[in-house]
Amino acid sequence: MKSRRLMQYLLGVAIVGFFVVFLVLPVGGVAAVGCQWQLMLEVFRDPVYMNGLFNSLKIAVTTTLLVGAMTLPLALLYDRYRFPGRDAVNLAMFLPMILPPFVGALGFQQIFGYYGVVNAVLADLGIARVDFLGGSGRFWSICVIEALHLYPVFYLNLVTALGNIDPALEDAAANSGASPLQRFCHITLPLLRPGMLAGGILVLIWSFTELGTPLMFNCTELTAVQIFNGLTELESNPVPFTLVLVTLAVSLALYLVSKKLLGGSRAVAVKGNNVRILKDLPGFCRYLPTLAFGFVTLIAVLPHLALVLIAFSRVYYQSVLPGQFTLANFEEALSNSLVLPSIGNSLRYSLLATLIAMGIGVLAALGAGRWQLKGGILLDLLVMTPLAVPGIVVAFGYLFMSVRYHWASGFNALENPFFLLAIAYAVRRIPFVVRAVASGLEQTPAELEEAARNFGASASRAFLRITLPLVGANILVGGLFAFSFSMLEVSDSLILAQKSEFFPISRALYELSQIIGSGNAVAAAFGVWTMLFLAATLGAATALLGRRIGAVFKL
Repeated sequence: MKSRRLMQYLLGVAIVGFFVVFLVLPVGGVAAVGCQWQLMLEVFRDPVYMNGLFNSLKIAVTTTLLVGAMTLPLALLYDRYRFPGRDAVNLAMFLPMILPPFVGALGFQQIFGYYGVVNAVLADLGIARVDFLGGSGRFWSICVIEALHLYPVFYLNLVTALGNIDPALEDAAANSGASPLQRFCHITLPLLRPGMLAGGILVLIWSFTELGTPLMFNCTELTAVQIFNGLTELESNPVPFTLVLVTLAVSLALYLVSKKLLGGSRAVAVKGNNVRILKDLPGFCRYLPTLAFGFVTLIAVLPHLALVLIAFSRVYYQSVLPGQFTLANFEEALSNSLVLPSIGNSLRYSLLATLIAMGIGVLAALGAGRWQLKGGILLDLLVMTPLAVPGIVVAFGYLFMSVRYHWASGFNALENPFFLLAIAYAVRRIPFVVRAVASGLEQTPAELEEAARNFGASASRAFLRITLPLVGANILVGGLFAFSFSMLEVSDSLILAQKSEFFPISRALYELSQIIGSGNAVAAAFGVWTMLFLAATLGAATALLGRRIGAVFKL
């Protein structure tokens, strides 16, 4: 008994050590270099840097508000009503996530560009073309693309939170004479606030530090892009270190402000034995929820559809549909010197990252929950920290660590980023594995293991024969998320992969899109492959975990 307990604590210490080395040290090192008064003053006095910070905040807040406006009505419809196609909604809500937003920007530009689909329609109607992507249009384009990519995260948290609310509370309020609006404001909304916080803060920080989409629109007046552009002059200009520190500080401030606004309720959404009875809308109204979900999904996948058309087009200019179709773009993509090596690189990085994330994630979920270790809450907080730390900060920290620390010199990202990229992918995906496994453990009674041990089974045998099969689907889902999102990780890939022979898929896609002439079509053809791959993995995850999949995106 004592030896088993000692082993559990040693594993807990090992997990803490991993995060100290690969999260605290690199991020703390960057913070230490950037935390110089003269550099801080230079950043806050320079209107270029302050404008970049202000623009990043505007994009983050606007994107989050757009996501909230899109998803709250949909989540309420899904939770309250029975309608045609309801069972397919969860799977459909994942469709916007099958492509990185910076790749979707290619499709968005094809739709709203000056010589794109919308302006082609306007020209046919005799209406002057509109520069949707110029001036303020560029700002709104970035916000819309990021909102269409991130709204599933917010939606899934809302649906999960609504599913945990005991309908008896609202029934009691209704019996007391409360109107539907009063029930929503005084019962549903307070209980929904934790779910809004969990999804909202992910959207807020993600959109604040998004790098790929602004790069595609050549929007340089954003903090993340300024950090990226400063990578080439780190030795002579330490300002990027300070920008990273400012980014981290603002991300933490956004989290604290959001928690203050949305996490202050003491109401607890504990669901009893009551099951919500879904309502049927009368007549044609029963199709309205289906139409609402269908409309939002259609808008969200339009950039993906445009990307597919670009991939199959020979000529796609000033028209609604391509003038000529071809498979040459796929042939050129496969023959390009960046494509096949990048696929192999991403597979290697992602497989190692998945193994690391699954191993540490399972142990962390057990340590913070089932083993009931002292300090388990702190362990859970530590492993969830990467969700609150922007990817660009983590990647920059690894780049700094490989140069600054002697013991890390063998993992120099400029020479060979294999190990650092795999670790960076893993650190940022471990929270998904932890939440997926923790969700399964919460629904697996510990008494089953105890009964097995009472019959003479060892602790390890009881876990392997009882608990592991019961949470196997959750572990697999966490691994699927870790692998699929690692394959398409953007910030780490753009910063840590500096040599073409080490480019992963995301970096190769970005480089292809910058080729003048056929670059967009070749990148689109390559992007179609990534869409199919991620769609398959997300579909498998949804089939395995069902409605509980929202717990994977909880902060």
